[in-house]
Amino acid sequence: MKQRLDVSADIKRTAVSRVAAGETVTAVAAEVGIDRRRLYEWCELARRGGLERRRGPGRPRTSRLDGPPLRSAVQTEGEAARRRIAELERKIGEQQADLDFFRQALRHVKARQQEAGVSSGLRSTKSSRR
Repeated sequence: MKQRLDVSADIKRTAVSRVAAGETVTAVAAEVGIDRRRLYEWCELARRGGLERRRGPGRPRTSRLDGPPLRSAVQTEGEAARRRIAELERKIGEQQADLDFFRQALRHVKARQQEAGVSSGLRSTKSSRR
């Protein structure tokens, strides 16, 4: 018979918060003393709307497992995603500015070549066949 390990709601919230902050699931699960698959389940439940939806064997508990710390962990994850999106958008903007600069430089070079009477195409060379 498998021994049931009761973990308090605070420990669950703390573990999920640590994973959301970037720690590895394996390290957090080892420190808490649970199987990492259980921690993955907690993280998924938190992502879907909270640990209070989990119903174990026995009578339903009256206290809710989802409190402010767990929601803040999910919000922290969302803030990290928003920061990453902002960073990527900034990088795209820089690349667009670079492209605009090089397009303008190419137009400038082509205009100078036309003023000088030099064609912009490649010149053909004499064939090596005799």
